[in-house]
Order: sequence, then structure tokens, then C-alpha cells
Amino acid sequence: MTQQEQLARWRLILGAESQPDFTGMGAAPLSQEELLLDGALAAIYGGPGESFGPAGQGGGRGPSAPHISKWLGDLRSLFDPEIVAVVQNDAIERKGLRQLLLEPELLEGLEPDLNLASTLLMLKDQIPKKSKEAARNFIRKLVEQINRLLEEDMHRAVTAALNRRAHSPLPSAAAIDFAYTIRRNLHNYRPELGTIVPERVWFFDRSSRTNHWHIILDIDQSGSMGPSIFYSSVMACILASMTAVRTHVVAFDTQIMDLTPLCVDPVDLLFGFQMGGGTDIARSIAYCQGLVEEPSKTIFFLISDLEEGGNRAGLLRRLEELKGSGVTVVVLLAIADRGKPYYDAQTAQRIAGMDIPCFACAPDRLPELLERVLKKQDLTVFTANDTGKVPAPAPDRK
Repeated sequence: MTQQEQLARWRLILGAESQPDFTGMGAAPLSQEELLLDGALAAIYGGPGESFGPAGQGGGRGPSAPHISKWLGDLRSLFDPEIVAVVQNDAIERKGLRQLLLEPELLEGLEPDLNLASTLLMLKDQIPKKSKEAARNFIRKLVEQINRLLEEDMHRAVTAALNRRAHSPLPSAAAIDFAYTIRRNLHNYRPELGTIVPERVWFFDRSSRTNHWHIILDIDQSGSMGPSIFYSSVMACILASMTAVRTHVVAFDTQIMDLTPLCVDPVDLLFGFQMGGGTDIARSIAYCQGLVEEPSKTIFFLISDLEEGGNRAGLLRRLEELKGSGVTVVVLLAIADRGKPYYDAQTAQRIAGMDIPCFACAPDRLPELLERVLKKQDLTVFTANDTGKVPAPAPDRK
């Protein structure tokens, strides 16, 4: 790196107010691209006088949507999408631009991002009619990204879990396990016929192919759970599309909402959440208990940071009752791909001490988790290297 390049880099770091000092040191003027970069970052990270450009026409003194749209365009020309998403979030937080998320022109230019999408869902009742379609399109972009991450592996996980189950002695053409039958009869290949002549045909247990499992997702819709709500919703819609499992989706704050009918479209499901407010986890678990028909064939996922505003003792008692009845219970403190999750550590430790798996999960590990749960495998291996895992409390020493 030349001396001029070093000076230019320091000038960009220190901002426009340092320009006279660099001119005195013989620094060359910034190039057009460097000036564009300087302006784009100064709008967010500069001093009090820095902004997006001229204020909009009318009574307001803040920057107008067109100026922000131009700024977003500059940003995308300078940085990769991951960096654009970070700067977008900083713009919302530092410059108080939350209300501008409701402008259709701005929404169309934003890079899909979980935090911005969560903010948009919290503001959904304030979205004007002119912006509703743009808001749905913004949410759908993010849903499609998550769906690409999860769908194929989620289908594979469920199929792998169900295909391991015992075969039935009752013959049925509709229930032939072709893959297993071919594999077991490879030694019966007849070259002269160019085909396999099977000695025996294996059939799936019909009960394992039609709604054998009941999966209940009980989702905390407090504001801090935004990213987890997105991943849970896409996961729920994928599961709801599969005939091998029956899926229920319940959302809660201090009230309970059964969102199962919305599982056809993840965007509709997401707009069904009412993010924000307090929590009554115990009440929600009690509702979910009423959905259980066959405990040994039911999986209950509580997705919550465990910040209980209701009856904490009741929460623990309800979880213990579910587990004791034969339901498979898993508590996910967060579904997030970076950072250490925030949760009520004391409650989490109490739950872990009840021998209920309690941990945070990276989104790309959800299919693996689901497969292990469906196979009733020990989740200790799954969470062994997970920084979000909650250790069980140490026994009292007397």
C-alpha cells in the first residue's frame, strides 16, 4: 500500500472534518468512488451535521425517502449484501428512521435482513395501505432465503426418521419400500432378464406414513424473539406441507393464538404474530397440553427465551407434566446463527435439571435436530459442542 493510499484510508476513517489536516500533509484529493464511500458512511457514522442529504419537502425536517433510497443504492454499489444489512440496521437505530420502513420506495430497496424484518412485523398495524404489498414482498424475500436453507434437509430428515421404522408384514402395493426391497435383493439380479427378481418385498408400516407424529411449536412472540419467529414459521410451514406429520403452531405473549390455519403460507403466518408485550409461558403450555392426543407420538418444542411474566413455578410444573405423560419436550432458547443468545439463565438451568433438553440452535442445524428427535435419539451429542447449551445445575453439596 502506497503512502497516498494509507492517507486516503485514514481520511475515510476520521471523516470529513479531518480533511484540512490531510491536505496539509500533502494528501491527494479523494477519488470519486472514495467520495461516494465517504458520503454513504458519514450519513450514519458522521457527526451531528451529517445526514442523507437535503430534507424532504413539507413540514418535516428529517431526510426524505428519495434521498434514503439513493443512499441505499450507493451502499449496494460499494459493499457486499452482508455489510449492507449491518449498515441498514445502524441507520434505523442511529438516525431514528423506523417510520421510513413504512415507505414503499424504501422497502423495495432494502436488503433482506432478519432484524429489519422483525421491526417491520412489530410495526405491521401501522403500515399504510400503499405499503402493504411492498412490506409483504420484503418479508417474502427473507422467507425464500430461509426456505432454501431448510426445506430440502427438513424433508430428508423426516423421511430418514420415518423410513427407519419397522416394516409391516401386511402387503400393500401403495406401501412398498422400494429402496429397501431393491437393496436387499441385489444378489437376485438376473443378467439374462436385465432386472432383479425379488425373493421378498418389504412394506412400510402404514401407520408410520400417515400422521404418525404430532409436532407442536409453541412460539414466544415477544419482541426479542424476532429471528426465532422467522425460522420457526418457515419450519412450521415446511412440516405442515408433509403428510407424515401433523403440525400445530401456537403463538403467545400474555394471550394465546393458534396460528395453525395460517401454515399454508409462511408470509401469512408471520403476519399473524403480534410481536411485543409480556409473556405467560405457563398459560401457553397449558393450552398446548390440550392439543396432545397420543403423548408417545407427540413432540413439543417450546421456543422462548424463558422471560416469564406469569407463573414461573407453573411453567416448570407444566413442562414436567408434559414430559411425564410421555411427550418428547425440547426447549429452544433461540434460533439464531450468530452471537450468544439472551435468556433467563436460572429458569433454563431448572429446565435442564429436569432432564429436558434446553439450548439455542443454529438455523442450519434444525433439520438434524428434528431427525434426532423423531428417532428418539439422545440430544446430548447434538448439543455437546453448542455454546447455547444450558448446563444442568450442580447438585447441592452438604
